[in-house]
Amino acid sequence: MSRSLTQAVIALAMTAMLGLSPAGAEDYQVARSSIKVMKSVFGQVQSRDTVPARARIGGSVVEILVEEGDAVQAGDAIANVVDEKIALQLDAIDARHEALSVQLDNARDNLERAKQLFTRGTIAKTRLDDQQTQYDVLFNQLNAVEADKAVIVQQAKEGAVLAPSSGRVLAVPVTQGSVILPGELIARIAGGGYFLRLSLPERHAAGITEGESVIVGTRGLSPETDASASITGKIAKVYPEIIDGRVTADVEVEGLGDFFVGERTLVSIPIGSRNALMVPAPAIVTRHGLDYVLIREVDKTVEVTIIPGEKIDTDAGPFVEVLSGLVEGDVVVLP
Repeated sequence: MSRSLTQAVIALAMTAMLGLSPAGAEDYQVARSSIKVMKSVFGQVQSRDTVPARARIGGSVVEILVEEGDAVQAGDAIANVVDEKIALQLDAIDARHEALSVQLDNARDNLERAKQLFTRGTIAKTRLDDQQTQYDVLFNQLNAVEADKAVIVQQAKEGAVLAPSSGRVLAVPVTQGSVILPGELIARIAGGGYFLRLSLPERHAAGITEGESVIVGTRGLSPETDASASITGKIAKVYPEIIDGRVTADVEVEGLGDFFVGERTLVSIPIGSRNALMVPAPAIVTRHGLDYVLIREVDKTVEVTIIPGEKIDTDAGPFVEVLSGLVEGDVVVLP
């Protein structure tokens, strides 16, 4: 991670933490300030949900309607599976339905005739009851056949493999013409949005706090990432379990939709804080490879040599950490 990327995060909190003098002030009193300690790690893009689209019936895949990388909506058809036995079953059901329909029509005619004869007193009541029973049996058999046909028709409709959720197709492990079983995987879909998953050494576990801001580099793993092109994220969750000496954290970031699932990117994450002495950058003068600042004493000004550290840009201007040469309470003369 480039130093500029780390400095961008530190600058977010420096103005409030440092006792900065107003613009144009002549003196600055050195005081210890707490600054964030950043660590550069790799974050891996993950989807919130990875949902399998499975076949509901067995058969042959006759059509695949999507490929890897396609965006789908919940309910979209992504493949068609055909079981040739279903067509044969429908033919058999139709034949049974037709035969029962003819028998039912005949039974209805016999029942009407029996009712007329019974009214005239020609036949006994038992004969009428037999005709009524025969009609009821055929009527119920026809209803059962229609219900069986509805089941088979529904099975034929379930040959369409539907996307269980909206997202992007990650993989389609079958090809057209493949023979599959019920419940077999047809495609994997990444849905629910993307986030970054980080894995850090367990020594940093106590310093990671949910809600803290992080800086996410742009796509690519180059350490020369431009801080101005980076984006800001937020630690959404820190997992309580440490596995193999590493703690896992999730980072929510807007604008990860153009990243590949599984792609790695550089992240600068705060893992704690430290105290440091800071002075405004214009107060430092460099001569012959040495850095000096002018400090004010009771009745005079004295030039002292310092060892500068990291430079941090804040809303009040650039500041430089002083590693050696100044103590807390020194009054630095500003140009």
